[in-house]
This record gives sequence, structure tokens and C-alpha cells, in this order.
Amino acid sequence: MAGTVQQEMERLLTEAFTPTRLEVVNDSAKHSGHSGDDGSGESHFTVVIEAPAFAEKSRLERQRMVNKALGDIPGERVHALAIQASAPTP
Repeated sequence: MAGTVQQEMERLLTEAFTPTRLEVVNDSAKHSGHSGDDGSGESHFTVVIEAPAFAEKSRLERQRMVNKALGDIPGERVHALAIQASAPTP
């Protein structure tokens, strides 16, 4: 079952980009006891997102767009966020 941070991330990204593919994967269990593990079970995530909004954007621009859409979640409420953002292929 998805936690509250994961659900919020999914909602924010869906609203911002209307993705054709979206996976928000909670990787926190892999980092249990490591730096940044706050014990919440929601400290490390991977986002795989595909959306037309990313067409003709660089990897860095795509990552900035995702971070902006997530507001205070990256760096404040989530310790680590891996982003794989792409545009749909024609």
C-alpha cells in the first residue's frame, strides 16, 4: 500500500504533467539505517515519468520540472529522489 508521501507525489505529478506513464517507487526499505533514513518508511523514492511536456527538454530541465511540481517534498520531506523523466516516443 502506498504511503501518504507517495500518494501525494503521484497526485502532484499527475496534475502537473498528465503522464502517459508514472511510477513512484518507494525505495526506503533499501536504505533502512543509512544516512537520510528518518524511520518514516518514506525517505527514498524513484520517479519514472513519461509525459509530452518533456519533449525537447534536456535531462536537467526535466528533472527541474519534476522537482518544481513536487514543491517541498524533495529535500524537505524526502531525503533522496531519483528521477527518470522522458517524453513519449512517436
